[in-house]
Amino acid sequence: MKILFTLIALLPGLSFAATILVFGDSLSAGYGLPTGQGWVDLLRVKLATTPFKVVNASISGETTTGGLARIEPALTKFSPKIVILELGANDGLRGGALDIAKNNLDAIVRACKKHHARVLLVGMRLPPNYGLKYSDAFGKIYPELAKRHDLALVPFMLEGFAGNMEDFQSDGLHPSAKAQGKVLSNIWKVLYPML
Repeated sequence: MKILFTLIALLPGLSFAATILVFGDSLSAGYGLPTGQGWVDLLRVKLATTPFKVVNASISGETTTGGLARIEPALTKFSPKIVILELGANDGLRGGALDIAKNNLDAIVRACKKHHARVLLVGMRLPPNYGLKYSDAFGKIYPELAKRHDLALVPFMLEGFAGNMEDFQSDGLHPSAKAQGKVLSNIWKVLYPML
């Protein structure tokens, strides 16, 4: 992959520089992690010798409502080619109305498309704190939006290690530094074909 990107970058008169905007919450902002050890930092290192630049516009505690308020300025400022959209977990953990979260995500996706950015939607699942009906309905938001908008989808950000508490910080919600590579692996499988 690196050889291909290097050859493309050397072609005279052509510019292939592209921004990947990570737009998420604490799971992407690196909450509780030493500087430079979050999965977005690992992605930046992975793409360091390619024509792709990674910008992290994630904010700890962000909801889909906050994300919707921020997406237009972020798209205007960074002009991304790809947006990795990782929001919704805080809406669900707070027991928010799922139709609001889904509509907000839908509006964020539409804003990205209007700015000609492709979207990689990152799915989440909830513990059954608010009952199985609520958590099941929450989990369906992501595949439904992916199907509606023909989006690339990571079905579950924490796939393969969600039940292993050794891979989480003491709060039991945020992956530890050693698990960030596993998060990136889940995302990379879907992101790589988009590049």
